[in-house]
Amino acid sequence: MTPKERAEKSATAMWSGDAASKWAGMEITHIDEGTATLEMTVQDHHCNGHAICHGGVTFMLADSAFAFACNSRNQSTVAQHNMISFISAGQRGDRLTATATELSLTGRSGIYDVKVTNQDGRVIAEFRGFSRAISGQLFEE
Repeated sequence: MTPKERAEKSATAMWSGDAASKWAGMEITHIDEGTATLEMTVQDHHCNGHAICHGGVTFMLADSAFAFACNSRNQSTVAQHNMISFISAGQRGDRLTATATELSLTGRSGIYDVKVTNQDGRVIAEFRGFSRAISGQLFEE
């Protein structure tokens, strides 16, 4: 199995049980070893009292992209800690794209950057995720 095939199979296994990302309206648009891209359109129920995309929704999109990237090797992996910087506001109707890229993987610990942009390429947020591998796999290999 190639690394890309393993990443795709891992994503399929994870997606089947990921009710939260589906509920939010996310979709996976790219997956490979150590990288993932998820997208969603900002709808009314994603907006806060300022009529902009709620920061928690932006964080959730970035966190989901991070999760698919760090689980792409079929090693069960969870977040150790994450941080986000909000650069500009997502607007109702925006198509947000979260692109996760692996920076480092040493032993059981990984570091991933996720950039969230809108359909015009405007940066909405920058997210850094720190992962920790745990026991188990997403599918039998």
